Amino acid sequence: MDSLFLANLSSPPLLFFFLGAAAAFLRSDLEIPTQVAKFLSLYLLFAIGFKGGVALAESSLDAAVWQALLSAVALSAVVPVIVFVLLSRRLPAADAAAVAATYGSISAVTFVTCTAYLDTSGIAWSGYLVAAMALMESPAIIVGILLYRLKTQANARTALTATAAGAAAGELAPSTHADAYGEPDGISWRELLRESCLNGSVFLIVGSMIIGALTGSRGMAQVHSFVGELFIGMLCLFLLDMGIVAARRLQELRSTRTRREAPLPLGRLMTYAVVFPLGNAVLAGTLALLLNMSEGDALLLTILGASASYIAVPAALRLALPEASPSIYLPMSLAITFPFNLLVGIPLYHQVLRWALNT
Repeated sequence: MDSLFLANLSSPPLLFFFLGAAAAFLRSDLEIPTQVAKFLSLYLLFAIGFKGGVALAESSLDAAVWQALLSAVALSAVVPVIVFVLLSRRLPAADAAAVAATYGSISAVTFVTCTAYLDTSGIAWSGYLVAAMALMESPAIIVGILLYRLKTQANARTALTATAAGAAAGELAPSTHADAYGEPDGISWRELLRESCLNGSVFLIVGSMIIGALTGSRGMAQVHSFVGELFIGMLCLFLLDMGIVAARRLQELRSTRTRREAPLPLGRLMTYAVVFPLGNAVLAGTLALLLNMSEGDALLLTILGASASYIAVPAALRLALPEASPSIYLPMSLAITFPFNLLVGIPLYHQVLRWALNT
């Protein structure tokens, strides 16, 4: 187990992540220009999507693959329910739903880093996991919004019942209306679906995967020098930027003061940000073992379950849940869960899966 942790610690991408975090904590003026960071993100999504599509073209889409894809979608719908149930009595409904959607969805960068970890370890993985990653983005967002609506409507009905009882007892004016108790505003589901299914990251990775599947090995031969030899270097630069951003988000979380922005103590939020990926990893890893996945595929499904979104979900929640505080769900996923998975999660999940597969 120690060898896996040491191998992960000595990997250039992870070390560049820590370099970026150190730059932010030490207040260095090191900065990755926004346009460069956006290009690196686009490159990684394109590269992993294309390589996944090529691998998909070379494999057969049998019943086991479809079963795995459906299971991945189910996982992304079940996790938000679990997280929401755990948080709904501790956070306002909007914040609980936002955190639930965040941890039900996935982090493409964590997935990409895990594929690089597998490649450098010489462990094979299947291209259809890229499709699983793309499919897991949207269900969590939709389930999170549905949970918010159900919770808020239940609260409104409870308030209305209490109002009616009070009015009957002469305590409140009979004219009090349920709208005063926060019946949620209507949500444009068309816009929500568009935002969650057609946001740039999902669209690019799915499109690249389709192109890779259509062109196969011939297409890979044409772009190999770009998506193959440059990949680790580009990932290092991207994680350098992510280290800077994550450290700043952690500082923002620590500096939160108001009750509205911090309804829970910082220590408890940080605990949740570690416990959720561990619990979700157990759920996803168990599912992978039940599906008889290979070592590499099992690790990728596990890391998809354990990761948390900090790109697609915040973009969708700005539209659908403006009441949710980004100062809670975004630092939790980006400043705590993301580096935890990179540093501890990937080698830990790998070791546990190895043990389970060999027993």
